Amino acid sequence: AETDQKGNVRSPPELQEALLKTFLRPMSMIRSAGKLGVLLLQLSPAFSQRKHKLSELEPLIETLSGYDVAIEFRNRNWAVGDQLDSTIDFVRKHRAIFVNVDAPASDHFTVMPSDVDEVTDPKAAYLRLHGRNAKAYVTGKTVAARFDYDYSDKEIAEVAERSRNLAQEARELHVIFNNNNLDYAPRAALRLRKALGQIVKTPAQTLELF
Repeated sequence: AETDQKGNVRSPPELQEALLKTFLRPMSMIRSAGKLGVLLLQLSPAFSQRKHKLSELEPLIETLSGYDVAIEFRNRNWAVGDQLDSTIDFVRKHRAIFVNVDAPASDHFTVMPSDVDEVTDPKAAYLRLHGRNAKAYVTGKTVAARFDYDYSDKEIAEVAERSRNLAQEARELHVIFNNNNLDYAPRAALRLRKALGQIVKTPAQTLELF
C-alpha cells in the first residue's frame, strides 16, 4: 500500500468511494423510513485554511446531495476574520447547514468561536455544545476527558436564549450536547428542554439506576 512521509497508508479514491457507499447504504434506509434528521459532516482540525480549500469538499457534498448535510468546521481559522464570510457563503451556496458551536473561550486552533450564529439554510439550524473546559478540550487524551463539563443553570439559560434566536430563522433547530462525560449530555438536554418550556418527564438519576 502507498504511504506518506510519516508512514501513514494513503487511501486511494476507490477505497474512499467504497467506504462512503458502505456508510450511505444503511443511511438511505433510515432516510426512506423518515427517521433521519440531519447528517453531520464533522471535519478534522487538520482541514485548515492554510493547507486546504473549501472547494475540496464539493465532491463529497455533491454525493450527499440527497441528504440534509450539516458541516462542522473544527479549525477556527475557517470562522474568524474575513474568512468567516467566505466560509458562510460557501456553506449557503451548497445548501448545507453551518454548525454553530458552544465551546471554551480559547484561541487554540482546534476551538471554534462560540460567538458565531449563522443559519445558512432555512430548513434547519444546528447548534452543537462541547462544554467550556478549555484545558481539557485542548489537552484531554480521551473523548470523555476533552468534553468533561457540566453546564450550570445560568449557562443552560444562555443556551436556551441562543436556541430561541436561531429557531426564529429556521423551520427546525437541532441542538446537540457533546459534553459526553458521565451523564452530563442527556441531563443538559433535559434541562435545556425545561428552560425552553417543553414538558419533559425526568428519568431516574444515574445513581438510582444501580
